[in-house]
Amino acid sequence: MPNQKMSVEAIKDGTVIDHIPAGQGLAILRQFKLLHYGSAVTVGFNLPSKSAGSKDIIKIANVHLDDAAANRLALFAPNATVNVIADFAVVAKKALTLPDTISEVFRCPNPQCASHGEPVASRFYVREKHGSTRLKCHYCEKTYARETVAEA
Repeated sequence: MPNQKMSVEAIKDGTVIDHIPAGQGLAILRQFKLLHYGSAVTVGFNLPSKSAGSKDIIKIANVHLDDAAANRLALFAPNATVNVIADFAVVAKKALTLPDTISEVFRCPNPQCASHGEPVASRFYVREKHGSTRLKCHYCEKTYARETVAEA
């Protein structure tokens, strides 16, 4: 067997977010402000994946996502895995579940919505229907597919 090399360097302690859909890595970096910790961040884009064809991966040293942050991640990458790393080994895997509500992350697409003209934070109720994530605006009560709602 030929000598194989890993595409992304290992970290001693921290968090690895794996199986991110290809192209979503930058959105996750931005949304979770992963560059603001001052820790080393390694990002791989369009890496080979047996199950999805290609994927993104993020490794951040000395930072651990709490359960709420991990669940918010499910809105961007529902099949991602969050691995907790200690001494170069995976010591825990966080299961992702969609949060019930999400605020100040997405912008309502309805131009008539009160969230556009008033000084209020956007707020959505999160539902899953037939394998698709749906967001219902708290203010205008319209429901949208997650893919059609832009980040705030």
